[in-house]
Amino acid sequence: MQLPVNTFKQALAGSDTLFGIWASLANAYAAEVVATTGYDWMLVDGEHAPNHVPSMLTQLQAIAPYPSQPVVRAVNGDATLIKQLLDIGVQTLMVPMVETAEQAAALVQATRYPPAGIRGVGGGLTRATRWDSIPNYITTAHEQLCLIVQIESRLGVANAAAIAAVEGVDAVFIGPVDLSTSMGYAGDSSQPEVQETIQRTIETVLAQGKACGILAPRVDDAKRYAQWGCKFVAIGIDISLLRQAATQNLALHKGQAAPTTSASPTY
Repeated sequence: MQLPVNTFKQALAGSDTLFGIWASLANAYAAEVVATTGYDWMLVDGEHAPNHVPSMLTQLQAIAPYPSQPVVRAVNGDATLIKQLLDIGVQTLMVPMVETAEQAAALVQATRYPPAGIRGVGGGLTRATRWDSIPNYITTAHEQLCLIVQIESRLGVANAAAIAAVEGVDAVFIGPVDLSTSMGYAGDSSQPEVQETIQRTIETVLAQGKACGILAPRVDDAKRYAQWGCKFVAIGIDISLLRQAATQNLALHKGQAAPTTSASPTY
């Protein structure tokens, strides 16, 4: 058996914008439904969704037959947790709130086996090795791993060039809600100062030769960020889309105007 190719990592080097969706329902059946709809990638969220390692495993298994590529976001940069996620077969890992190059370098180490890093060897116990049926997994695993670090604070922005320059960091993902909040705008990323900061950060990341991504459920935002150079853009959130569809359906049958929803929040 061969090591699975990380087609998301490959696609980052292409010319097309990759459109993704947040999978936050923490349910394998829901994740599989979304996986059939054609998004280029899906973010299985371990930070703000009620997920743990076993639930993320079942979602990876549900998504596997479909073209949508899973990106798994850890709750934090804990090396032990990262080891567990990689062992269940995560190949594209996103880590939130990275603010320094030192943090980014530590994350790279957590994804690498010694002597390049500190990842523990699970061998035949792990899905990642297909239970020891992938030859030379230890020496080749890093080739198909994609590490995405999130910049979502003033300090992260200040250190964006150094963070993106870290060898082993494949991409940077900007978190507009946390970033705008850290700048004093309480989640309102539409503010001109926030938008200027986002554009400057994208340019900084691209100047280091790394791909940049962002969350942008609003169509105009998604188009603008893609024009600024974002390579992978999350354009939907499953929970928000479900709530929007449910409220619109109820309003239709009651003969009422659809209520205002947060399906397209100000990210």
